[in-house]
Amino acid sequence: MLWPVETRSVSPVFVGRNDELDTLREALARAETAEPQALLLGGEAGVGKTRLVEEFAALACRRGAVVALGGCVEIGADGLPFAPFSTALRALRTALPDELTAAAAGQDDELARLLPELGEATSSRHDEQGMARLFELTARLLERVAAERTVVVALEDLHWADASTRHLLAYLLRTLRTGRLVVLATYRSDDIHRRHPLRPLLAELDRLRTVRRLELARFNREEVGRQIAGILAAEPDPTQVDEIFERSDGNAFFVEELAVAATEGCCTGLTDSLRDLLLVRVEALPESAQRVVRIVAEGGSTVGYRLLAAVAQLAEDDLIEALRAAVGANILTATPAGDGYRFRHSLVREAVADDLLPGERSRLNRRYAEALESDPTLVPADARVTRLASYWYQAHDPAKALPAVLDASVVARRRHAYSEQLGLLERAMELWDTAPEEIRAALRPVDYTDVYPPCGCDPATTPLRYLDLMAEAAVAGRFCGERERALKITKKALRLVEEEGDLLRAAWFWVQRSRLVQALGRGDGWQELGTAQDLVRGLPPSEVHAEVLATAANWSMLHEPGPEAFAAAERAVEYARMVGAREIELNARLTLGGLMVDAGDVEAGLAEMNRVKEAALKEGVAHVAGRAYVNLPSELEAVGRSRESAELLREGLAFTRRFGQLDQEAWIWGNLADSLYAMGRWDEAAEAAAGALGSTASAKPRGSGALHLAHLALARGDIAEAGRRLSVACAHLGTHDPMPQQSLPVARVAIGVAAGEGRLLDARTELHRALETGFPPGTHRYGWHLLLAAATAEADARDLPAAAEGRAEALDRLTAAVRKLTTGAPVWQAYERWARAELHRARGTDTAAIWSDVVTDFECLDRPYDLARVRRRLAQALLEEAAGDDERDRATELLRLAGAVADHLGARPLAEAVALLAQRARLTLTAATPRRALDPAESLGLTSREQDVLRLVSVGRTNRQIAEELFISPKTASVHVSNILGKLGVSGRGEAAAVAHRLELFPPDRSAAAGR
Repeated sequence: MLWPVETRSVSPVFVGRNDELDTLREALARAETAEPQALLLGGEAGVGKTRLVEEFAALACRRGAVVALGGCVEIGADGLPFAPFSTALRALRTALPDELTAAAAGQDDELARLLPELGEATSSRHDEQGMARLFELTARLLERVAAERTVVVALEDLHWADASTRHLLAYLLRTLRTGRLVVLATYRSDDIHRRHPLRPLLAELDRLRTVRRLELARFNREEVGRQIAGILAAEPDPTQVDEIFERSDGNAFFVEELAVAATEGCCTGLTDSLRDLLLVRVEALPESAQRVVRIVAEGGSTVGYRLLAAVAQLAEDDLIEALRAAVGANILTATPAGDGYRFRHSLVREAVADDLLPGERSRLNRRYAEALESDPTLVPADARVTRLASYWYQAHDPAKALPAVLDASVVARRRHAYSEQLGLLERAMELWDTAPEEIRAALRPVDYTDVYPPCGCDPATTPLRYLDLMAEAAVAGRFCGERERALKITKKALRLVEEEGDLLRAAWFWVQRSRLVQALGRGDGWQELGTAQDLVRGLPPSEVHAEVLATAANWSMLHEPGPEAFAAAERAVEYARMVGAREIELNARLTLGGLMVDAGDVEAGLAEMNRVKEAALKEGVAHVAGRAYVNLPSELEAVGRSRESAELLREGLAFTRRFGQLDQEAWIWGNLADSLYAMGRWDEAAEAAAGALGSTASAKPRGSGALHLAHLALARGDIAEAGRRLSVACAHLGTHDPMPQQSLPVARVAIGVAAGEGRLLDARTELHRALETGFPPGTHRYGWHLLLAAATAEADARDLPAAAEGRAEALDRLTAAVRKLTTGAPVWQAYERWARAELHRARGTDTAAIWSDVVTDFECLDRPYDLARVRRRLAQALLEEAAGDDERDRATELLRLAGAVADHLGARPLAEAVALLAQRARLTLTAATPRRALDPAESLGLTSREQDVLRLVSVGRTNRQIAEELFISPKTASVHVSNILGKLGVSGRGEAAAVAHRLELFPPDRSAAAGR
């Protein structure tokens, strides 16, 4: 039978959307200037999102852009992992083959997880950074492809997106920095209910200033009239426009359907349900066409012709006639590639699918699965396993569904689609008890598991166990951020495994629980690790045993370094070698090398760490190499070898970027900031710290970046900024998992901020808290900075009456701490001498000879800022000891050198202190005739009376006491104090006093101080 009439329901005229199209046009223009653009396009189903995207794509192509379209695929209830990105990248490869090949060079095997045409994906180690690595490489790939040519990536139907696709999109929109790129994503706003998984992503993206969100409204009556005129190719009857507008409520798709229905004369018999309207058009088809439409509805968003033919089981001529009828009625449409069919609009597909009977749906899924098993080439290779798993699951056949779902979970893991892997593993656990025993007995761990050690059995011959699935699911949940689900699975697994008395498996699950507890912020994980160690104690060497020891050693190195950590690392190395666990061995050796350096065996420890780095690079163990690029430079910095550290860190940045190791890269940025600061390259240090803070890594490395910025702000005299950065750092670092390498630098900056704001008692509280915790072995590099900051704060506040109470006790505690803290390297011996000199200054007993020794120590080190600070102190001591011409000449040179460094670094407090000291001693620091330096009080705009008042405020006088001493009223004294606070830009009397003492506005009587 012929189907002579084709229905035209799409208007050839593009109606409305001028504002939205202008916005898209503007985004395209910005992208052409290498400013990446990101837009979200929302609207209810049928409102016209796809038509707008098509119009924009045509516009972009006319302007020379390359457009890559990708749509989220719905198969039953399962979205294909990364489906829209895979489709878009495939389109880019077709349009720009040379450019994409060049952009992917060196990372083909990793990017093949998204685009299999690039080659075979590597079976690299899976970890929490695996997905992040893939995301980083994808972002950089798009930036490189769009470097010279404008590229539009359009992703449709985000409401169907799998979790991995949502995560990748969020990463892209957060991190794209350059390139002529437009990313446009569409979604159904009416589908986004309160618990829809897309809702949190939309909320997150709304907070990004770089993402614009458009909402398509329904058409008004005038636009509906123009749309109908385009469909009918004639001016419609106004009454008909009114009726269609009322029934469609301006929804573009329903306008089309109602207009066609009216034209075909079937409008009068319709019910009020628009869903019924859609089904009426299907029911008007011949029976064979209806059958084919129902088959396509259950097959997924797109069904290939060969697959459809295998499932429909019609004669080819009959199938073609049925398809011609469905296409002619504008219900189905051919795919752009011409190899399959899809519904013209998903609303029609959903209506048809919802109308299927339960038994009918199961039967269709079974036929799809059987057809695909008979001929796997019926669908693209990258979608085959996932679709087969979905079909068998929807067919309600546990015997077939369980192995198919497990196969799909392996594919998801290989693609780093851990969210989908977790969902599939949970589905497998759901099917486990209903699947026949003979099916379960035939499954093997070697085929489906990756993270779970053999624990004494042969994974190739031992049957797969339910616990194996739980292990994979727990790790997948941790990798994809679903830590609550992972913890729940882990707890259940521990109950099961402890009933069986399997100590090795129990120990492995306790290690996983430790990691999850840390990640969830519910503890430091040591209790769980302790349980794991107790379980393996006394057992023969095994991979689990080695992993437990290596994990415990690394934990101890970060939290409580010492002999126990050293012993655990040594045993981990020994056990790993015995069982051939090379990666565990390298990790444990790296930990051991760091502990050797911290224990004082510097050269041997550094050599071992370097050997591990070289071995990891040679053997391709990227995660160990990335960790080595973090830890080895950190240990070099710990012994004062900043230049070597910085050079290695630059090398590490290139490595971690290449492999997408975001956390390691962020830690490297933080460590680089530390080394650059020490070498006096502060602008570069600020950039490095900002690199750590602004990364998309986990919280702690970002907190490290914020802490370095706080330290820089403090050294440059911006106390308020230092306080803000410190708060950000503390928020990122948290309180649930304290580590000395973080808590001690936090305390150091907190002491500096408190002292700068005149809150010496708060500074002492910070010191007391740090001293109570103590300085574990290997943390002296942080301890000396903290003790020096505290000693300097006490010395600067020596003559503050408010600081008198408790001063003696604080100085005694500091002196005891300085006496006990180890040095271990020349740089820390210099800091020890400096801290002792500051304590002498705090007591008024420092001398030029004491400071001269400190300067001598720092002249041998590559720390220009620290050298400038101690030179200024030596100059002050020389001038205060009634110096002669020789001493004045030496002081002048010292101040000139210190001032030059301070000016170069932007260290305002040091520069002001140098200038003030030179002015008071009437020293000329430059060859040119200097301008008369303003008195610091005059430079602050203080009147002589306000200077008198500030002098009394700085020694702790109340307003009444000031009034009595200056013979003014208390009210007048209060007005003067308020004016002073405003001019100094401080909020209280304590801060004002601190400023006065820092600038030495009212220098104390040195001899009197010494005689007290």
